[in-house]
Amino acid sequence: METTYRAVNWNTPDNDYAGMFWEQNIKQFWVDTEYIPSKDIDSWKSLSPEMRECYKKALGGLTLLDTLQSHTGMPKIIDHIYSLQNKAVLSYMCMMEAIHAKSYSTIFTTVATTQDIEDIFAWVQNNKYLQFKASTIDKYYRALEKPNVSQEDLFMALGASVLLESFLFYSGFFIPLWLCGQGQMVASADIIKKIVADESIHGVFVGLLAQDVYKKLPNPEKSKQKLEALLHELYDNELKYTEEIYTDVGLTADVKEYVRYNANKALMNLGFQELFEVKNVNPIVLNGLNLETTQHDFFSKKSTNYEKSTEIVHLRDEDFVFDTAVVV
Repeated sequence: METTYRAVNWNTPDNDYAGMFWEQNIKQFWVDTEYIPSKDIDSWKSLSPEMRECYKKALGGLTLLDTLQSHTGMPKIIDHIYSLQNKAVLSYMCMMEAIHAKSYSTIFTTVATTQDIEDIFAWVQNNKYLQFKASTIDKYYRALEKPNVSQEDLFMALGASVLLESFLFYSGFFIPLWLCGQGQMVASADIIKKIVADESIHGVFVGLLAQDVYKKLPNPEKSKQKLEALLHELYDNELKYTEEIYTDVGLTADVKEYVRYNANKALMNLGFQELFEVKNVNPIVLNGLNLETTQHDFFSKKSTNYEKSTEIVHLRDEDFVFDTAVVV
């Protein structure tokens, strides 16, 4: 049967949220070259060797997850979303995931030697906990590699994406936010904060898509149990990963608390109840999430709290016709 191709029509909303998320994504648009991580060179030199190693490994792990999301996750999911407006939002998010992955390299280039960078990316390829994260999530994305997929397969892929966006990234985000909260590595944290802001809305949007699919499932409770089992599997791995990269800097307990905090956020994005008890998230990290300006170069860069214009009025010839009368 011949395929009928559709054009996206933004004049008629497909749902209550696609347009809102499109606008929010546009407002948050940025690229890594707008920021100046080289300002952190002195701060980097002041860190202990253990802290520098922890920071590099955290960025390496984050790069892997954003690479997976931009190269596999978003593209596979887009193929199975019917709404063209939702597809458009996901496509934009896919582009931003690629920008995120590149941005970590921008920080690496500033603070690390070529050999350091090569060593970290080799470590990423050989770290069993990182590879477990990637392979586990990827399995649900690969289940979409066919023309027709079950609603449960789609729900699990969307759910896995939310777990990645809203949960798995945050053990890596902890160290740059923690340092920033103490006034260290502040310029690089400007990039991290932009990424955190993006991942926050990505998790919410994909969570809404997952909730829509969940309502159509023939056995939703069974699918919910499968997703919670996946969360616990990833959580156990995340604790081991946290111990590996944070023990030498004495932050393991704080990071684990932050991991549980974000696991609960992922569940809420999916419309489910929290599962983990969270006592006190490190206040320095919460301070690090403050998106107020921390750097501003008036000649070439923009501050981290800029806003883009969304309503533009174009000039016309008649705007330049002035009253020539002289006022005395």
